[in-house]
Amino acid sequence: MKTEILPAAEIQHALELLQNGGIIAFPTDTVYGLGALAFNNAAIESIYTAKNRPIEKAIPILIADMDDLDQIAVDIPDMARILAARFWPGPLTCVVPKKQTLPAAVSATATIAVRIPNHPDARALLRAAGPMAVTSANISGQPGPATAQEVYDQLQGRIPLILDGGKTPGGIPSTLVDCTADEPQILREGPISLNEILIALKKSG
Repeated sequence: MKTEILPAAEIQHALELLQNGGIIAFPTDTVYGLGALAFNNAAIESIYTAKNRPIEKAIPILIADMDDLDQIAVDIPDMARILAARFWPGPLTCVVPKKQTLPAAVSATATIAVRIPNHPDARALLRAAGPMAVTSANISGQPGPATAQEVYDQLQGRIPLILDGGKTPGGIPSTLVDCTADEPQILREGPISLNEILIALKKSG
């Protein structure tokens, strides 16, 4: 497979690939992500293959806007809506009950992890494509790529397209918070602290 690198503005070509079951890499507000349409099981499975990713690891969903949340989640807890209103777009990923129409390749459990990235190229793509299953565009266990070239160095020949939006901020992954219990549970430490989350929830109450 030939791997192309195109400017991030070339959304139409990316969209055609995605709609035909392809996977693509693109910049986000952390590192470059590797994504497929959220409702295409075969395409999501090919993300695991391209990355050599263990199949039991769920893949988060990225959306462009709050309105998209209802496409992928059900019975959305008030906690998730409050935190999303405070911290999205940004480095907070919320675990919420998943819509049963989502394929098993996204998550084998009853929940999904979702966020809105704070990156204009990512959100432009997501607005055009709809919700996408996205994980870092690297070989599992290798460093997360901050440039299109770093993606190419790891995934050349494994994916058809990399959208080049320049260097991403890199840094640590988003904070992962389980919003399905009575109290927020931090599953992965990140840029947003538990204290900030608790303050946001208290203010809303």
